[in-house]
Amino acid sequence: MAEFFGDLERLAADAYPYRWAILAGIMVVLIGVGVFGYRRAWHLLLWRRRLPAAIIGVPLVMLFGFLSYDLGSPLFTNKTVEEEFPFAFGAEVPPDMDREDVEKIMSGLSKVDFSVQEDMPEDLATTLSQTGGEDASQSVPDRATAAEERVALALKSGNLRDADSFHKGKGIATIYLGPDGSHFLRLDDLDVTNGPDLHVLLSPHKDPMNRDQVKEEGYVDLGKLKGNRGNQNYTIPDEVDPSIQNSVIIYCAPFHVIFSVAPLTNTT
Repeated sequence: MAEFFGDLERLAADAYPYRWAILAGIMVVLIGVGVFGYRRAWHLLLWRRRLPAAIIGVPLVMLFGFLSYDLGSPLFTNKTVEEEFPFAFGAEVPPDMDREDVEKIMSGLSKVDFSVQEDMPEDLATTLSQTGGEDASQSVPDRATAAEERVALALKSGNLRDADSFHKGKGIATIYLGPDGSHFLRLDDLDVTNGPDLHVLLSPHKDPMNRDQVKEEGYVDLGKLKGNRGNQNYTIPDEVDPSIQNSVIIYCAPFHVIFSVAPLTNTT
């Protein structure tokens, strides 16, 4: 059944450039059928057989409504999710927490400002005055080096492209390596056509165009797309080897349809 709906969505994508002509044709056909049926008194026949007509017609109307919403929702719904670069990327995660918990705590605290003014300890002030501040100046390079060591390193990056004339996407996908050896995927300036149950996938294939290529051995599902617009982070499980992943895919899981692909290239 999923394959059938996927074929319907791909058919809709192929027909999308001609949507207004198709819509006009459908309206003409419906009006014609309505006029013909009225002259043949079909409405009276349906009324006499209203119970069987309702039993058959209501499920068909519900199915049509479901398909219309799922396949047509990209035309009028958008969800924007804005996430900062991970605060917890260089943090040590306690045994009873995971990285997402640490990220939520640190992200929340980053929005709180505390101002504390303290005088320099008298003994330290005396020491600095005697040495001319040399000890303090020597510590600056050390602190800078420590900060650099905690900066995430971009390993692979690529630009999202359209899958077809209907399923469109743009933005930058980058895989980062943290100082603790963990990895995550960041999507910057994301803007992709919305759709039902979209997921973010990593695939060893360099530029997948169909389901089989997307799901080559070694592919990874990073979870549901948080929003079809914005800047977002996705944790890459520790057991995943980013070196074998060559593309990022925005993928419709139930219908097996590609919405956008970013072929990745090494940045280091």
